[in-house]
Amino acid sequence: MAKKQKFPHLLGSKWTATQETFGWRHFVVVNRKNEGELVFAEIKSACDESVRFWLNAKALKRRSLWSPGWQTLNEQI
Repeated sequence: MAKKQKFPHLLGSKWTATQETFGWRHFVVVNRKNEGELVFAEIKSACDESVRFWLNAKALKRRSLWSPGWQTLNEQI
């Protein structure tokens, strides 16, 4: 039996940072990397292709840092 993949819908998912991150709030997951038990996501700004960084995919579950989908500032309050 195949091992269950962590974060199966990660690629292409959209996220809103609760605080500006590198000057932006809206991001898309463009790549994923499995390193042992950890899963990392490469995300890029939806507005600036040059803003890309890797983070532990578990961080995306922290609602104090990230919200799923793209949200306006009013929706975040």
